[in-house]
Amino acid sequence: MADTSTQSIQVHAPVDHVAAVISDFRRYPEWAEAMKVVEVLEEYEDGYAAKVRFVIDAAVLADDYTLEYAYADDLSRIEWHLLEPSKTQKTQTGSYDLIDNGDGTTTVTYTLEVELSIGMLGMFRRKAEKMIMDTALKQLKRRVESLPAS
Repeated sequence: MADTSTQSIQVHAPVDHVAAVISDFRRYPEWAEAMKVVEVLEEYEDGYAAKVRFVIDAAVLADDYTLEYAYADDLSRIEWHLLEPSKTQKTQTGSYDLIDNGDGTTTVTYTLEVELSIGMLGMFRRKAEKMIMDTALKQLKRRVESLPAS
């Protein structure tokens, strides 16, 4: 059974800067600690990644999987789903929702639903999900805020 988790963070940058970092998959290994390999396999005509392969090695999970992405026209929503089951995941769907706060900041809401193919007690799974989401959002915030405004 898949569980859905949602967390939000405020980033001191406009929506387009946050969306640019999220959609620049090739650079994930520079700032997302668990990402060992990120390979764009297919792109849309506009240059945005359509299919991306990830090799991750986090303390609680190691995996190799491919996600397919879709983007809102204004990049206020970036969503994905797992193309086929991996070693540890049966399914994965997720999204980033980006809201312009009108003051130069963006609220980023990260939603993730994963069904694992490995057994894990509920309390350990929830703790792992919280750690993964906390880390992802904090690393995203740090990366976006460290880049010069363009």
